[in-house]
Amino acid sequence: MSRIGLVSSIGCLIVGAVAGATIAFAAQPHMVNALASLQAARAELVQAVANKGGHRERAIEAVDRAISETRAGISYAGG
Repeated sequence: MSRIGLVSSIGCLIVGAVAGATIAFAAQPHMVNALASLQAARAELVQAVANKGGHRERAIEAVDRAISETRAGISYAGG
């Protein structure tokens, strides 16, 4: 295979992978919105004063788990 053909093939693979990931991501608007909401909630919890008897820290951990599960769901459905 010529160098141009190889570069062209690699370029097509990259474009196809990105397009496929974008379509899978876009096809799940509720999961994507939930992920954004979880990330916003985490940011608010991090900004809160840490005088909650450990509840704030446990809430951050729970949101981190929810973010991870939401990302896994998006990934599973997309591929």
